[in-house]
Amino acid sequence: MNVFALPLAVMLALVVADVAGLRWLRGQRAPWRDVIFNLNSGHIVLWLFRGAEVAVFAWLSAHANLHWVDRLGVPGVWIFTFFAWDFCFYWLHRLHHKIPLMWAVHVVHHEGEHFNLSLGVRNSWYSSLTSIPFFAGLAVLGVPVEAFVLVGGFHYSVQFYNHCGTIYRSGWLDRFFVTPANHRVHHGLNPEYIDRNFGGTLLIWDKLFGTYQRELPHAPIRYGVHDAVRSDNPFWANNIPVLRYLGLAAPRLPARDPLRIGDGWIATGGLALFAVVIYYVHRQGTFPAPQEPLLFGWIAVQTIALGALSDGRAWARAAWSAAALAMPACFIVGFGWRDPLGCALVALVGLHGVACLFARERHRAMLGAR
Repeated sequence: MNVFALPLAVMLALVVADVAGLRWLRGQRAPWRDVIFNLNSGHIVLWLFRGAEVAVFAWLSAHANLHWVDRLGVPGVWIFTFFAWDFCFYWLHRLHHKIPLMWAVHVVHHEGEHFNLSLGVRNSWYSSLTSIPFFAGLAVLGVPVEAFVLVGGFHYSVQFYNHCGTIYRSGWLDRFFVTPANHRVHHGLNPEYIDRNFGGTLLIWDKLFGTYQRELPHAPIRYGVHDAVRSDNPFWANNIPVLRYLGLAAPRLPARDPLRIGDGWIATGGLALFAVVIYYVHRQGTFPAPQEPLLFGWIAVQTIALGALSDGRAWARAAWSAAALAMPACFIVGFGWRDPLGCALVALVGLHGVACLFARERHRAMLGAR
């Protein structure tokens, strides 16, 4: 069983709690379409490429290892890895804002216009691939694979916290670490905040290299980017910026359907689908062939279909519902699943698909009657 399933489940619970906290503590309307896009912005594909990143690191560790870090002893290895990983991330992040191709990969993270924990998991499909050159040196120096994975997991957890919307200040931590108060500035569209606060965990790198910026009282932060891809579909959001960079003709997306399905249906479908993602991670490597690639492909298809449903595309309702119904038929009936959790999750998505068929028609009828 994969140990990363539990952190993903905790992450999902914290995202929902943060959105609820913003609603009840600050009176902010829950931006469910944005939240669901953030959660389902391609994590099943990102998970695949994260595996490729770790595989490259492991290959370098086995074939190009200078073993310099080994000489530091066990405590020294972990201390070195903690600081070296964060230093590499600072430059990774900074250059993703400076190099056009890397910005085309990273921009999807900055297109989110609501600052909450879900923004912390809004990442590009390709971000793990463009991270490889920045962390490869750690493998060559002798950082063990397990240290790279575990220390990286810790730093990514801190970066997730850095997007918390309900916590405005973190006390003395704001002086030394990247906290929500510091990272909000990085997401600012204001001229004062552009290309500032690139750090992941420690503030020392921004202060050392002159990129630190406090939030200014006279400049309330505006979030987003000027040329955002106006789509809730992760396929377009991840690929259109890259197509633009390559000089290829990016498709002109049709206008959204004004009679779109309600936010509640997008929210419940997205949460159910992400629960299946967690289940996939939990069971990865234990499915008999060909169940694992089929489940992976189904999640990818449903992620795109849900984004299109949120956009109000004419074909999306049928695609989402058909794929949702196919899964119980395939896995419960066809493959004879008996795992109660897996059966419950795919059945839940299937029921959601059926309900959406009628919910959209009711939504259209209600709006047409006004």
